[in-house]
Amino acid sequence: MFTNKQLYKLIIPLIIEQILAVTVGMVDIIMVAKAGEVAVSGVSLVDTLNILLITIFSSLATGGAVVAAQYLGHKENENACLAARQLMLISTIIALFIMTISLIANYHILKLIYGNIDAEVMKNAKIYFYFTSLSFPFLAIYNSCAALFRVMGNSKISMFASLIMNIINMVGSATMVSVFHMGVMGVSIAALTARISAAMIMLFLIRNKNNPIHIDTILRLGFNLPMVKRILHIGVPNGLENSIFQIGKILVQGLTASFGTVAITANAVANNIAGLEIIPGSAIGLAMITVVGQCVGARDYDQAKKYAVKLLKLTYLIMIILNIVVILFRYPIVSIYNLSPETTSLALQLIIYHSICSSIIWPGSFTLPNAIRAANDVKYTMVISIISMWVWRIGFSYILAKVIGLGVLGVWIAMTIDWLFRMICFTIRFISGKWKLHALIH
Repeated sequence: MFTNKQLYKLIIPLIIEQILAVTVGMVDIIMVAKAGEVAVSGVSLVDTLNILLITIFSSLATGGAVVAAQYLGHKENENACLAARQLMLISTIIALFIMTISLIANYHILKLIYGNIDAEVMKNAKIYFYFTSLSFPFLAIYNSCAALFRVMGNSKISMFASLIMNIINMVGSATMVSVFHMGVMGVSIAALTARISAAMIMLFLIRNKNNPIHIDTILRLGFNLPMVKRILHIGVPNGLENSIFQIGKILVQGLTASFGTVAITANAVANNIAGLEIIPGSAIGLAMITVVGQCVGARDYDQAKKYAVKLLKLTYLIMIILNIVVILFRYPIVSIYNLSPETTSLALQLIIYHSICSSIIWPGSFTLPNAIRAANDVKYTMVISIISMWVWRIGFSYILAKVIGLGVLGVWIAMTIDWLFRMICFTIRFISGKWKLHALIH
């Protein structure tokens, strides 16, 4: 169903887009670093929380993408467009609700999660959380449109929108911080402006009737309960899985915060760089949804398995090469952040550990399950992920970091144990072929 040329045309823009997505966060951290490590700590704490909130409507985008991909594979373009309209409607409504709660309960949410952190760190976190909350509806629109363009095999659109978003963010952040000396608030305003711009571009482009999937009635989306149920059938388990995953990360972040500003900052920087290392896996995971979803829609499960294996092998190859490069150039990369010697030493230790483990384990634990999800087998991935998160990542983080005394490194070791468990379970599920039992369109 897909030639190598078609796969590369889908994957390469996705990798570039994912690089740009990670770059947005890196730019914010690098720019904020000029205002000191307390500013970096405040932004990094909020970023972890924001990922949890954004995950809710980005998971719905995945649900809508799976449904639309299956309809396209089955040559039902009209139903694919209906799925697109319903996805846009429910994701925007949910994002508006989350934005409202975040704006009203700004300080109380941060206090509940992170407790009595340094007053300056809390001050910066409140500012950054406020402005990024305003961007949630625009991120929901962007994510929904981007998912739909990927389903159509046109990942260039979201790549260019992401590029524009990055340029606006970088220029805006540099101007606000370096010229107007606005610190965290300047970075926040630049990020909000960038996200609004990207959403408006995507909303304009998705209205083109020449696209197999398009939304031509933005102001009259309507409400189709059966289609919403289909999207939620994929989106809700995926959302629960990802949300609980992020809740676990926040709980672990709270543990990291207890080790002081050096630990928080080193963890933030290492996470930034770790985000770069998993870009190929994330990008090819998104491609999995399009490719496997269309194969499932066409009822060609052998092709679905074949492409899943092919894409997984490609993920391993690219990630191994990328992680070797990161290890070789770790010193100049970390020097960009202007960290203290103590923070630099800890960040380098975390980066080396992550580089080695992500090359071996990460693709099997996070790229492969997207093939299973694209075949509607979302409950299995949800259950395994929840069990793995609470037992291995959270439970072992406290044991290794606090009880044994490994500190932040203990948190990262627990994280990779979580990856290993997921990889074993998802590999067994995929090889057994049980995912095919859920593959029929409901």
